[in-house]
Amino acid sequence: MTATTQSSSRTKSRLMRSVTIYLYILPALIIMAIMTYWPMLFNLWMSMTDYGIKNLRFDAPLPNWVDIQNYIGILINEFGIPNFDFARVLFFNLFWTFSNVIFHVTIGILIAVALNVEGLWFKGIYRAIYVLPIVIPTLVVGTVWRNIFDADYGAINQALMAAGSLFGINPQTFHIRWIDQVDPPIPGIPLTLSYFALLIANIWLGWPFMTIVATGALQSISKEFYEAASIDGASGVQQFFRITLPLLRPAMVPATMYGIIVTFNLFNLIYFITGGGPLRQTEILVTTAFRLVNEQRLYGPAAAFGVYTMIILIILTMLTNRVSRATESYDV
Repeated sequence: MTATTQSSSRTKSRLMRSVTIYLYILPALIIMAIMTYWPMLFNLWMSMTDYGIKNLRFDAPLPNWVDIQNYIGILINEFGIPNFDFARVLFFNLFWTFSNVIFHVTIGILIAVALNVEGLWFKGIYRAIYVLPIVIPTLVVGTVWRNIFDADYGAINQALMAAGSLFGINPQTFHIRWIDQVDPPIPGIPLTLSYFALLIANIWLGWPFMTIVATGALQSISKEFYEAASIDGASGVQQFFRITLPLLRPAMVPATMYGIIVTFNLFNLIYFITGGGPLRQTEILVTTAFRLVNEQRLYGPAAAFGVYTMIILIILTMLTNRVSRATESYDV
């Protein structure tokens, strides 16, 4: 066989291998194009038009092109959204996201470490129980927690009244309006009780995922590290901060980034517990966009909200990735 023939054969083999690879990923690419990329492009186009309910018909004329007017209108509240200020909603959205994720990650890691102790009985049962919040639909979770925080018959107020009666405290003291109290409970901090109600509910909902990720990462840490640290006289706390946390980082940083994205767009919990109240003090970007569609039928401005949200999340992801060096290799 000549050199030219061998070269041609190798080229043909590489070509066939490349074609085979692309044929394998083609179905996924087609599905992604239909389910993800096309809606994203359509949303971007819609955000630059006055798309409304009249344009939902198949035979409807194309909406008018308004360029970036929807984006400007959101910033100056041109669409008459009651008690809306974009900067305030964005700040609350970011504060809501990070205040929740900090609790999720911290509690998740601590519980994972606690359940990873050798000789602990019923580990399987404990791990099965803490998965329950994840498998329950958020619609159910939101409805149940709203009932729990009910001022008259909610479980939390009832429990506080029962505990207070043991000390002779008037039951009316614990008639706490968790959802609709407007005045902030802490002077000087513009956070309503409804925020703390949401925080409690979402902590319950969010930490199990972080525990699952941390538990999986803990299984990959060699016991030799801890044995060597014990020989060197390191305490349990020192081992936790010098061995456990650094080796958990490669798994926890991507999980944290995912948690930030999910919490930033956590529509169901906010909508079904507080409805964004009181006076829209717990609204986030995605619930505001939903109101534009559901109440005012302003599809174009709502699409612009979606683009704003996407841009903010891309920036947050890039900053988190840069600060944490999530995509870099890490060695002890």
